[in-house]
Amino acid sequence: MMRNQSVDPVSALSGTAVHPCPSPPKEGSGIINPAMRILLIEDDSRLLRLEKQVLEEEGHTIDTAADGDTGLELALRGTYDVAVIDWMLPGRDDPAICRAVRAAHLPTALLLLTARTQLEDRVAGLDSGADDYLSKPFAFDELLARIRALSRRFLDPAGDSFELRAGDLVMDLRAHTARRGDLPLELSATEWKLLEYLMRHPGQSLTRGQILDYVWSFECDVQPTLVDVYISYLRAKLRRPGFPDAVETVRGVGYRLRA
Repeated sequence: MMRNQSVDPVSALSGTAVHPCPSPPKEGSGIINPAMRILLIEDDSRLLRLEKQVLEEEGHTIDTAADGDTGLELALRGTYDVAVIDWMLPGRDDPAICRAVRAAHLPTALLLLTARTQLEDRVAGLDSGADDYLSKPFAFDELLARIRALSRRFLDPAGDSFELRAGDLVMDLRAHTARRGDLPLELSATEWKLLEYLMRHPGQSLTRGQILDYVWSFECDVQPTLVDVYISYLRAKLRRPGFPDAVETVRGVGYRLRA
């Protein structure tokens, strides 16, 4: 499916539409797409799969949920930059999710997807706490544009959102490289996600539960002690003679990256 083609949820469910793999972004467009952690809540499995594929091709980290209750549980973890939520869901619907996220004072940007086109529906969705509204069927180009617009409103506009910095630590999310000072860091996939989460929250005390939710997401059999193991691995790679450890232990809480 070309990204400028509309996605019709009715034909997608009926199986009458053919959806080839989405095309890559056009080169030379000049569009900067910040890497974000995005939650997709959608009960149409085919549409959910396509949305996930397109957003992952843009460099985003994606988690998914197929019903409102699971989606709300994930959203309330507070680890997402943007949540893209279908209105009609099994369990809680989109307005209920939006109200719960706003009641928790989370900074996640909320984008509502729905086939409802009446003015009163759009008003109800926005009044529930959604930040933007996209009607089905939609083109993936428009979905990506709206997510970029939300990122400009909710992420730090002063910095390069492809690059994370904390002290002399630098992570380039486009090139997938990390360094401390002039020294490159060789990180495993898990160590990368762990350092990324710490660098997204420099100076903040993070619990083991928060770190588990971000780094290991849906792996239900992971024990909290695994966080301690990977913190020790990461500390060893970040260690520099004469300098304190970059990652501090906060007794009774968890860990904190020195800002």
